[in-house]
Amino acid sequence: MSFNTNKCKVMHVGRTNQKFSYVMNGQILDTSDSEKDLGVMISSYLKSSNQCIHASSKASKMLGMIKGTVSYKNPEIMVGLYKNIS
Repeated sequence: MSFNTNKCKVMHVGRTNQKFSYVMNGQILDTSDSEKDLGVMISSYLKSSNQCIHASSKASKMLGMIKGTVSYKNPEIMVGLYKNIS
C-alpha cells in the first residue's frame, strides 16, 4: 500500500515527548497539534476542550439557522426542531 505523504502528519502526544522528525519516502512529515478523525477532535494534550468548542459552535450555527428560517414560532414546533438537530 502506498501512502500520500502530503496527507500524512505526525502528532506528538504528551509533555515529555522528544518530538523527533519523521521521514516517509524521503519527505519530512508535517507535525500537528490537533486532528479530526471519525468526527472526533484529538489534541496532542489529549484534552477534550477542542471537541467541546467544535460541537458547541456547530450546534449554535444550526440553532441560528432554525431561528432565522422558521417564521411561525409555535413552542411545540420549536422544541421539536431543537431536539431533532443532528
